[in-house]
Amino acid sequence: METKDYASAVYIPIAWELFHRDTRSLAHKLMAKGPFKGIVAITRGGLIPSSIIARELDIRVIESVGVATYDDRTQSSGVQILKELNRDLVGDGEGWLVVDDLVDSGVTARAVKAMLPKAHMATVYAKPEGQKETDTFVVAVRQDVWLLFPWDADLQPNEPLVRRQRDLEVDDVSIGRPDDLPSQG
Repeated sequence: METKDYASAVYIPIAWELFHRDTRSLAHKLMAKGPFKGIVAITRGGLIPSSIIARELDIRVIESVGVATYDDRTQSSGVQILKELNRDLVGDGEGWLVVDDLVDSGVTARAVKAMLPKAHMATVYAKPEGQKETDTFVVAVRQDVWLLFPWDADLQPNEPLVRRQRDLEVDDVSIGRPDDLPSQG
């Protein structure tokens, strides 16, 4: 089983406001594709955009499917179904909208499309390897970028850039600890 490790990827933080704006843009694009019977959110990343899209498109029926293809920042080609769909509700997906935050390699999207072949797949963000697996998306993202979503981020204070740079110049090993700085005489 092939794995991709994104631990050394370029990180781009996505603020709540930006994510909300991008998701509303996706909802705007989807207006012409509907109406939809309901939304299938791919957990966990699809839960928040599904809520925003449901509000914007006035959709009241939301189902979810639990799919795992990542472990922290390592992606594998294997798919683990953690929560099955309610087949009596969604059938083969005809008239349903499937929502996720991002399509990366397309592994998750392919697995869900196999379950719901007639559903419309939409993601807020799409990387090149997975773009063909989504019917609608709004923001293209480079393959080597790791999006740091607001629900995954840990907000903490950090040192001003000038202080961090000074620390690097003083000692390449010591980074970001003001107690270790030489006195400015």
